[in-house]
Amino acid sequence: TGLNHLTETSQKPNLPWELAEYEKVTDLVKIGQKDLEQDGFSNTPFFRGVIAEVPEDQKSKDGHVKVGYALYFFSYSSWKGRCVYLEDLYVMPEFRGKGIGKALMSKVAQLGLEVGCTQMNFIVLNWNKSSLEFYTRQGCIDITEKLGYHWMSCGENALKKLANSDPVDES
Repeated sequence: TGLNHLTETSQKPNLPWELAEYEKVTDLVKIGQKDLEQDGFSNTPFFRGVIAEVPEDQKSKDGHVKVGYALYFFSYSSWKGRCVYLEDLYVMPEFRGKGIGKALMSKVAQLGLEVGCTQMNFIVLNWNKSSLEFYTRQGCIDITEKLGYHWMSCGENALKKLANSDPVDES
């Protein structure tokens, strides 16, 4: 399968929901198409995206030419400076193993370097051994083991509680 083109996009793909299905976490998806459009495709986007598209004659069994995507945003490290955060990297199962995932990741790396980023960060589910192996082949390291970090998150309720808490309350 030949990659037709790989570009930053202002088009609205449906692929993020396919990723949730693949990762078996559809119950965790709390946004809809409207949220995705507003947050990524408005005049002030909260994230950016790259779409992988194949030629029409190589479309998916379901008729799709958009077969993968990378969703990313910029962040900052107090030690390393500018960073690019790869939130999602997804390629439809029938197009995996053809270099599309590597092309998407490479494009995000290029876009990060263009704006002065010094590293790319992302997380991988521990059961996703093929992805862990893929990222390792790209030269990425698992900082969980190397540095002993834990990825932490405050969900919506905790975020609201934190935002409304007394700043001197240590509990």
